Amino acid sequence: MTSSTQPRPVPPAHAVAASHRLVVLVSGAGSNLAALLDAHRDPAYGARVVGVVSDRPGIAALDLARQAGVPTAVVALRDFPDRAAWDRALTEAVGVFSPDTVVCAGFMKLVGAAFLGRFGGRTVNTHPALLPSFPGAHGVRDALAYGVKVSGCSVIVVDDGVDAGPIIAQEAVPVADDDTEETLHERIKVVERRLLVDVVGRIARHGLDVDGRHARLG
Repeated sequence: MTSSTQPRPVPPAHAVAASHRLVVLVSGAGSNLAALLDAHRDPAYGARVVGVVSDRPGIAALDLARQAGVPTAVVALRDFPDRAAWDRALTEAVGVFSPDTVVCAGFMKLVGAAFLGRFGGRTVNTHPALLPSFPGAHGVRDALAYGVKVSGCSVIVVDDGVDAGPIIAQEAVPVADDDTEETLHERIKVVERRLLVDVVGRIARHGLDVDGRHARLG
């Protein structure tokens, strides 16, 4: 009598990568979150949104998460005695989901020392300008006022500055002569969503290396 041992099947690469856990921080309508939720439905994307954390209750982004079956949490600044206490609570709320990468998707608060101490180097954000030019809350308006002919968006690693972290990826968006802040921003948002989804997927599948000012995918 003879016996043989069948080899165990090797899972495809995307099946292994799909364990990459994303927590998304939101403050508003959730268009970037919606794009990430669309992408994570494909196992080949390599990552899955496992939690959504907001600094505001009652926003559309939380509804999107709940409709997708993703757990949510709200950590509102007004509920804490100071910003440091809020930052510690935000850190704990995100930590509940054990993320591999944290994505700021329209999140309108700066994170602090506690958060960066735990999730620094693996938190990414988008900005609607070609950094380091025009950081801050009014990047589109400031670029138009300066008279640029090309604007765009950037995906960066979050640090303790204002849109100051290492740049992971950028894409240009031409400025039309008749552009307003609203029309230009809408075109940038389309590119921004696509670029964010691409970058986050590549981080999940291939990794992110940060060395000083230099951030490299894979």
